[in-house]
Amino acid sequence: MSTNVSTQLGTIGVDDVLGEVGDTKTPKRRSIEARRPSAKKVATRTLLNIAAAIVFFCSIFPVYWMVNMSFTPNKAIISRTPSFLPLNSTLNNYITAWNREAAPGQTDFPHALLATVIVTVGVLVVTLLFAFLASVAVARFHFRGRRGFIIAVLIVQMIPGEAMMFTIYGMIDDWRLMNTLLGLGIVYTSTVIAFTIWTLRGFVAGVPAELEEAAMIDGCTKSQAFWRVTFPLLAPGLVATSIFAFIQCWNEFLMALLLMKGYNLTLMPWLNAFQSTSVSGAVNWGAVMAGSTLIAVPVMIFFLIVQGRMSGGLVAGAVKG
Repeated sequence: MSTNVSTQLGTIGVDDVLGEVGDTKTPKRRSIEARRPSAKKVATRTLLNIAAAIVFFCSIFPVYWMVNMSFTPNKAIISRTPSFLPLNSTLNNYITAWNREAAPGQTDFPHALLATVIVTVGVLVVTLLFAFLASVAVARFHFRGRRGFIIAVLIVQMIPGEAMMFTIYGMIDDWRLMNTLLGLGIVYTSTVIAFTIWTLRGFVAGVPAELEEAAMIDGCTKSQAFWRVTFPLLAPGLVATSIFAFIQCWNEFLMALLLMKGYNLTLMPWLNAFQSTSVSGAVNWGAVMAGSTLIAVPVMIFFLIVQGRMSGGLVAGAVKG
């Protein structure tokens, strides 16, 4: 037994393992000190943590201030002593934002919310369907014009939407789709589909084709191998692109302001008209902040729901070894 221990220890001395003589079963102090981070590393890590905390505070404070002002009476908002806590909370701002029309002859918040949901969901479904098929074709198949199609997708993303404003307005007017949700949905789809194709192409190309070949060897057809093996691995990519498309459509303002009016306004033009009009001659900032909070809540809920689906997609797409 002692021979085996000596052989395993080799050239390592007893003093190196246990320490000096008289200090039984105590590791060397120099080995403990070597594990401790240096003062320079501690200082660097502390400065980085402070910088991260400052960036986080600067990012979250406008959101907190918006929510705080939405519960504050309008008289307290315009006072010279700001209140960082809604001590005199009120729900009148939310009631006003929910019930009052944006302007005479224009829609209210519930109708604007319904119009935005219809457009956003429709664009999301159509974009993911066409972008998914296009990304699979570009990543998996070689055909004539493939390189030109990829270059065209990149070029479309480089052109700012404001440069095509008058062209889009003329096309939608010629198609007699002005002030319709269908026309706005077509514009939104053309805006987000290029980026969605490019993003999904990277996810599809990142999945090895050998996985489908292995499934086909096990008896699956090509379509079964794709839907059972490749598609679950693409779930995180679909979720990421759906988040981008949802936020782009939900927060879009310029095209909606250009193409929509009256009772077909979406949320962003509604908020702009709501802020520009007032009954007493002064802007009701409490109601404006309440309307902004109501617009932001669905985005937060959608992100929280999809975030769980993203984690589930990562787990479902794991390959058992």
